[in-house]
Amino acid sequence: MPSNMEQLVAFLTDPVRLLLLAAAILGVYLVGANRRSLVFIFKSLSRNKIRTVLSVIATFFLVLIVTSVWTILYKLDQMTKEQSKDLKVMVTEKWQARSQMPLTYAKPLASGAAKRPDDVKPQDDMAWSFYLGSLDPTKLTPESIVFFFCMNPDKFPTMMDDVDQFTAPQRADLDRSIELMKRDKRKVIIGVKRLEAINKKVGERFKLTCQNFKDLDLEFEICGTLPEGRYANAGVMNIDYLQDALDQYARDHRGIPHAQADKVLMFEFLKTDDIVSFQRLAEQITTSGLFTSPPVKVETASSGVASFMDAYRDLLWAMRWLLAPAILVTISLVISNAISISVRERRTEMAVLKVLGFTPMRILFLVIGEAVLVGAVSGFASSGLAYWLINSDWNPMGGIPFQIGWMQAFRIPSDALWWGPAVGGGAAFVGSILPALSARNVKVSEVFSKIA
Repeated sequence: MPSNMEQLVAFLTDPVRLLLLAAAILGVYLVGANRRSLVFIFKSLSRNKIRTVLSVIATFFLVLIVTSVWTILYKLDQMTKEQSKDLKVMVTEKWQARSQMPLTYAKPLASGAAKRPDDVKPQDDMAWSFYLGSLDPTKLTPESIVFFFCMNPDKFPTMMDDVDQFTAPQRADLDRSIELMKRDKRKVIIGVKRLEAINKKVGERFKLTCQNFKDLDLEFEICGTLPEGRYANAGVMNIDYLQDALDQYARDHRGIPHAQADKVLMFEFLKTDDIVSFQRLAEQITTSGLFTSPPVKVETASSGVASFMDAYRDLLWAMRWLLAPAILVTISLVISNAISISVRERRTEMAVLKVLGFTPMRILFLVIGEAVLVGAVSGFASSGLAYWLINSDWNPMGGIPFQIGWMQAFRIPSDALWWGPAVGGGAAFVGSILPALSARNVKVSEVFSKIA
């Protein structure tokens, strides 16, 4: 986790956040310089309460949609962004999209195929496979399917993503369950949503008919749960249990190995210090001669995820460049319409203000202030409430439900707390410019001549 100083530096080097900070300081200064302006804005908004409430409600829900869209894009951008240190490296089969390597690759890969004392060695490693099974031997249904990550249980806390978001009690329960898995290979951890779907509880035993390793049907005992969130629909099993089952298959078939005996390892994840270490590690592995049948490729995990996301490229592009901008335009139009009606109703009032000494620019700022106040407050309420509700531990969805690949839901980042007021206030500012200019250009003589 980044330190407070790193977070401060990241904030001060972000031009968007700096602009928002400057706008907030300017707004506080202007309000402090003339508190009567703020009182005037509140009175103006309270004159037609129904219109103001409708504008607030529309902005609230539109900002909520933008926050949800940006949450998904933000997380995917983070996953595909290259880090400068503590890089996660992914080793897969070179020529097949569905990687299938011998499990014997795991040990030399874990050492980075190091031969000399000065060779680079990974900080950490994780051998990864999958086991997909069904409680119903005859068919695969949402109520019977169980999906396991196969790995060394000790690697789940150190190498799997988002485990740092577990609460202290959740982490303590995970550590206890891992110890039980190490003592008994049949024991597994399953996500709370998957347990609910298959109607099982901790302590129960069950048998699965395997779908991806034919005739490798295994019995399991549930020893713990994974909380709501990214792993709520998945499970974790000991990869040694899978290997033991393959060995037993060969013994039961007079030494004939299982058809997938040499296709168990799907991914090997490594962690290294920085990009230089990654480059040396990649060279060591690809030139070692240990991984030739099949050959392997080495890439950063973010590059691998980016390649996987190519299948969703059009959908993500539409969310980023069509859906979100369209909603921002809609917010601007909603605010613009409300403020325009208000300005037309109050032309006489604007003329009176000019007679009393209000400058055209001050009137312009008062009108813009009404719109920005509605947009910023609505936006902050929307993103703040979404952050609190969607990220709550008792939220049954475990985040924003949006299944893409292996990801089931997305939790709202803390940055959303400034997205809301920025989106609401910014869109309102743009939408209020024309009505504010109209109010600024009200001519006193024309208004009073019509009244007379």
